[in-house]
Amino acid sequence: MSKSTDELFKNVISHAKEYGFVFQSSEIYDGLSAVYDYGQFGSELKNNIKTYWWKAMVQMHENIVGIDSAIFMHPKIWEASGHVAGFSDPMIDNKDSNKRYRADQLLEDKIERYKKDGKTDKAELLQEELDEALKMENLVGLKDLILAHEIADPVSGTRNWTDVRQFNLMFSTQMGAVADDADVVYLRPETAQGIFVNYLNVQKSGRMKIPFGIAQIGKAFRNEVIARQFIIRMREFEQMEMQFFVRPGTQKEWFEKWKKTRLEWHLALGTAPKKYRYHEHTKLAHYADAAYDIEFDFPFGFKEVEGIHSRTDFDLSQHQKFSNKKMQYFDPEIDPATEKPYGNYIPYVIETSIGLDRMFLLTMINAFEEEDLSTEEKQDSRTVLRLHPCLAPVKAAIFPLIKKDGLPEKAREIMDKLKLDFNLQYEEKDAIGKRYRRQDAIGTPICITVDHQTLEDNTVTIRYRDTMKQERVDARELEKILGDMVSWKNLLA
Repeated sequence: MSKSTDELFKNVISHAKEYGFVFQSSEIYDGLSAVYDYGQFGSELKNNIKTYWWKAMVQMHENIVGIDSAIFMHPKIWEASGHVAGFSDPMIDNKDSNKRYRADQLLEDKIERYKKDGKTDKAELLQEELDEALKMENLVGLKDLILAHEIADPVSGTRNWTDVRQFNLMFSTQMGAVADDADVVYLRPETAQGIFVNYLNVQKSGRMKIPFGIAQIGKAFRNEVIARQFIIRMREFEQMEMQFFVRPGTQKEWFEKWKKTRLEWHLALGTAPKKYRYHEHTKLAHYADAAYDIEFDFPFGFKEVEGIHSRTDFDLSQHQKFSNKKMQYFDPEIDPATEKPYGNYIPYVIETSIGLDRMFLLTMINAFEEEDLSTEEKQDSRTVLRLHPCLAPVKAAIFPLIKKDGLPEKAREIMDKLKLDFNLQYEEKDAIGKRYRRQDAIGTPICITVDHQTLEDNTVTIRYRDTMKQERVDARELEKILGDMVSWKNLLA
C-alpha cells in the first residue's frame, strides 16, 4: 500500500467516526475486536444501499421474491451444508508472542513480498505449493512451507511456531432452559441456507415457476481469528443474497446473465469501470461448477465485494438427503428433445452474494474527497462525500440565514412540508459557510437557505454539494426538485 492510499484509507476510517457513520462496538469498554456499530448517518446510508439492492433484485423482477429467515436454525442444516465438518481455517500460533495467524495468509503475504522484491519465480513456485497444500488439506505441508521460507512472527520476530490446526469459524451456543440439557445451535455463518430450506415453502405458497429467485438480506456470524482492514472482515456482518433456481442444463446461460447484471448494478452508481474487475475462481468449491468474484480496487488492493456462483444442485440434494423430505420440482414444460414434460428434478442454483459492509466501505471510499479550494487570496479546502443522491443519508439541509426575524419559523414551515417524503436536517448554528461544510462532509446533495427575500416572494437559495453553485428557486418547486434528484428511477431505469 503506497503512502497516499494508506493515508486515504486512514482518513476514511477517521471521517466515518467523526461524522457518525461507523463506531467501534463497545468503545467505552475499550472496544470489541472486529465488531462495529453503524452511527446515525451510517445506518441511513446502509439502509439506502439495502433499498437499492432490494428494489433492483425484487421489485424489478417478477420472478424473484424476498424472505427473512431466522438466524437460529436446526443444527442438522449445518451438517447438511458441510459447515460443521469443513467450515474452518488453518491456524498457526507463535509460541513467543502467543499470537494466532492464518497459515495461508502468512504464506500469501510472503508471496506478495517476493513479487515486490522482483523474485517472481519464487512467488510463483510458493503459490503452486500453497494451492496444492490447501487442496489436499495438508496441514503439515503448510507448516513446512512457513519454515522453509523463513516466515517470522511480525510481533515477536521469531520462527517458533506450533503445528497448523483447523479452527472452525462457526459460533455455537445453547438453546434450551437448562444448560445441561440444551441443544447446541449455531449462529448462521451465511444467509443462503435459510433460503434453501424455505425453497419449497416459497415455491408452493407463491406458485413460483422455474426459473425463479429468492432474495434475502440478513446478518451472518463468523469467528474470524484474523480480522483486519476495518469493516472488510468482521465477526458480525450483513449479506445481501439471491438464490436463483433454474432447470439443470441451463445454469451456464443464467450464470453469464447474472454475472453481467450484477456488475451493471454496481456501475449504475457512477463508479469508474476501471475500479471493478472480475476474478475467476480457478479452484472451485466442491459444490460449484463456476464461480466469479466482482472485485473493487480498495486502497489496499482489489478485494471481493460480490460473488456469483453456480452451485449446481448440491444444497437442495443435501437437504433432501439429511431431512428425508423431497426437494424436487415438477416441471410441466415440454422438453423439445423428448417432446415430453421435463418432469421431476432438483433445480440447479445460481447465487449472487454481496457483502453489505464491504459495499458500504466501497461507497464511502469512492465518495470521499479532500478538495483544495485555495485561491490567490486565501487558503481553503473541504472534505466532501460525493454520494449518489439516492444513497445520501440526508437528502437536503434547511438553513435559516439568521436565528431571528421570522426566518427560523419560515424554514420550519418548509421543512414540515418536505419531511413527509425526504430525510432532512435543520440547522441554524454557526455561519452559513460552516453549515455548508458540515453537510458536504456527510454527503447531503443540496442545502436550502431561507433569507429575508423568502418572506417577500417565497423563493429560497439552493446550493449544490458537488459544484457549490447556487440558484434561486420558488419554494413550491422544492418537492419536485428533490423528488427528481433522489428518485430511484435514476438508478433502476
